[in-house]
Amino acid sequence: MTPLTVGSLHHAILRNFIDRGYPPTNAELCHRFGVGPNDMTKALNDLADYHGVVLHPHAPEVWIAHPFSAAPTLFSVRHRERQWWSNCAWCALGVSALIGGSNVSIDTVLGADGAPTTIHIDDHRVREELVVHFPIPMTRAWDNVVYTCSLMLAFANARDVEAWAERHAMPRGDVQPAQRVYDFARVWYSRHLDQDWRKWTSDEAREIFQRFGFAGPVWELPQSRQRF
Repeated sequence: MTPLTVGSLHHAILRNFIDRGYPPTNAELCHRFGVGPNDMTKALNDLADYHGVVLHPHAPEVWIAHPFSAAPTLFSVRHRERQWWSNCAWCALGVSALIGGSNVSIDTVLGADGAPTTIHIDDHRVREELVVHFPIPMTRAWDNVVYTCSLMLAFANARDVEAWAERHAMPRGDVQPAQRVYDFARVWYSRHLDQDWRKWTSDEAREIFQRFGFAGPVWELPQSRQRF
């Protein structure tokens, strides 16, 4: 029987998302780890407090385990006959990397109010020259992570981001090329399937941001060894 730890529980959830397209139920996790429902509920709540998952408000069941969503979203990632929902442009590109980064497509809507579009990824290259908008500072991302993700959208170009922000009275944050965000997401989610997974510390996260040239107020993090 697999010992129940933060890493092993997270791995089981992510593995189920990849293999089956949706998360395991509380009961399935109890069976996998040989524990009762009360112990599993505590473990899931601990993982949620650690920002490893988002649970449904009404039940100890997985709603989101970044980069996957158990509910329909604006980002549908496809690989041959298989399909996954993802939370935002960053997450969708992360899913694409986790499933191999080739022969992958992402169906979405530009700015959530524009034209439907499909993003294609082959050999870890994004075919379309799109951009991704990050309007919420990373220090506030988990204040309401569902809202944060809902605003990380794909756009045709930076001018469209400006017009969108004015039209909807939304903050204008940082804009990055889709290929750079894919390369970043490939690193960010690179250990999400590890049995001993742990979140990046703030110091590690800041180093990754800097590695890809993500700078400015959106990306500023305090120096800390706390998990981001």
